[in-house]
Amino acid sequence: MLAMLLKLTALLGGTVLLLLGVGLLNTLLPLRGALEGFDDTTLGLFGSSYFGGFLVGTYLCPQLVARIGHVRAFAFFTAAVAACALGHVLLIYAPLWIALRVITGMALVGLYITIESWLNGQAEPAQRGKVFAAYMVCNLGALAFGQQLLTLGSPAGFVLFALAAIFVCVSAMPVMVTRLAPPGVPAFKAMSPRTCWRAAPVAAAAALLSGLAMGGFWGMAAVYVRRLGADPTLVADFMTTAIVGGMTLQWPIGHFSDGGDRRRTLLWVAGATAVAAVALLLAGAHPVLLLVAAFLFGGAAFSVYPIAVAHLIDHLHAEQILAGNAALLLVHGAGAALGPLLVGAAMSLLGAAALPLHFLLMHVLLAAFALWQIRQRVDRIVDAPAHFVPLVRTSQEALEMLAADQPAGPESGHDAGAPVS
Repeated sequence: MLAMLLKLTALLGGTVLLLLGVGLLNTLLPLRGALEGFDDTTLGLFGSSYFGGFLVGTYLCPQLVARIGHVRAFAFFTAAVAACALGHVLLIYAPLWIALRVITGMALVGLYITIESWLNGQAEPAQRGKVFAAYMVCNLGALAFGQQLLTLGSPAGFVLFALAAIFVCVSAMPVMVTRLAPPGVPAFKAMSPRTCWRAAPVAAAAALLSGLAMGGFWGMAAVYVRRLGADPTLVADFMTTAIVGGMTLQWPIGHFSDGGDRRRTLLWVAGATAVAAVALLLAGAHPVLLLVAAFLFGGAAFSVYPIAVAHLIDHLHAEQILAGNAALLLVHGAGAALGPLLVGAAMSLLGAAALPLHFLLMHVLLAAFALWQIRQRVDRIVDAPAHFVPLVRTSQEALEMLAADQPAGPESGHDAGAPVS
């Protein structure tokens, strides 16, 4: 396994550098927008535009990567992200920022597709699950550390935007010099969200509601902390702590979900996230309480989507896993695209408290729906129980590696939590 990771150093290193820049940029923009006097609804629209671009890119970018090749695609998309990062400070104009966020979202999903299909093509089938795990550690770790780059300058200046662009540009360097042969891009496998709903309604609801919540988090959490009167250092610490909470608690929560009915796990995790949202509301600007609440919120909230993925896999045959997960990815993405806009509008009316209230509402709805479904029917696994795998929303190409880590046994008809012989 070590030899495989060393072989993939260029791709994983490029991923880390890319997400250091992207993680910094995504938190920096709402802070700069607030300083420039944009209202909360407009700030939310910036976040929605980014995730909307992500959705559009999911459909458009695979064909582009297949046509121009992985190396040129990586250079093309990194140039687009870096140019957009710098474009925000050249002209402070809301329609331009919206367009730049759409382009950034599209380019980033193109980068994810390029990296993930390349990783998937290089990894041996038996090692894809471990490569996927290493990739997710790099992904979350870089996003977490990228928040700390906020402390190197003021959001009101040019330096942080330049730093984000530099990291994105430099991320292309290890990829440009790698000798790894690029693979083809597999065709996108479609499944309708309605089919996902019929197979596992709690998984579909969790993906949508988690998207609404996490879209609001990525789009407006920095603005929320700033509205409390905190300085940029506490904003960076808040974002980092929430992401580290997600890294730390996903695995034990997911491992627990492997032992029984995942709807019950989603019920408890949604309840825990709702409690953490209340803690955020009560913590105010107190640094210690705010960071503790952020850790608990991140640990619970980041676990909802991967548990939903595992729950859906429980209810699909092996040949349906990729298509089903791709559909769930789009449901989650649609929620993420709408979430920042809803939160921004709510914050315009209710103030900073609207963000934790939004988190509370989304997860109370999820807990209530999971409880209703538990009472409605017995949960029955189609083939064999899935294994939980920590993940964040990236592109459909990652699902190839995720599917490789799932069992495809002949068992069928087992109740969730029942032993499988």
